[in-house]
Amino acid sequence: MYEASDLRKGLKIELDNEPYLITEFDFCKPGKGQALYRCKCKNMISGGTVDRTFRSVDKIETPALEEKTLTYSYEEGDSFIFTDENYEEIRISQELLGNQKYFLDDSMECTVLFFRDRPIEITLPYFVEKKIAETEPGARGDTATNVTKPAKLDNGYELAVPLFVNEGDTIRIDTRTGAYAERVSKA
Repeated sequence: MYEASDLRKGLKIELDNEPYLITEFDFCKPGKGQALYRCKCKNMISGGTVDRTFRSVDKIETPALEEKTLTYSYEEGDSFIFTDENYEEIRISQELLGNQKYFLDDSMECTVLFFRDRPIEITLPYFVEKKIAETEPGARGDTATNVTKPAKLDNGYELAVPLFVNEGDTIRIDTRTGAYAERVSKA
């Protein structure tokens, strides 16, 4: 249980039986009366935001969040199967993963955040290495600016890469943004 004075940006709280993340925080002490804590909170399940004002005497619930390290096993239909340290299978939907599904590798360890035994957020390693399946050959000499070209991975994910990257090259991708980070090796 949090008190209003514990509130700060980045804190996870529970409002209306759902977990919220405080994205903006403002403390206001008017001349008369008690202090006010204005917060903009993002719902960690639906993604919607709400504005809430708390008084200094308010109590705020602590959400029942649990973080587990899971290992990716395989894909089955619209679900992705992960296993925990006891080899119990946990299904994570394609909607929860979003574009992160393109960066999964066999036996990859991921951190999954659960709210009341329900997965609500997944965090992959920050960088993964993937091989370019197809891209156009780069034109030489046009390197005065950061010129990019489209490239496709073997799993169908498309991203922009610099002109010097060719088919068969291994690149490093930032899983948080889905963008090219660097070339690891040439084909």
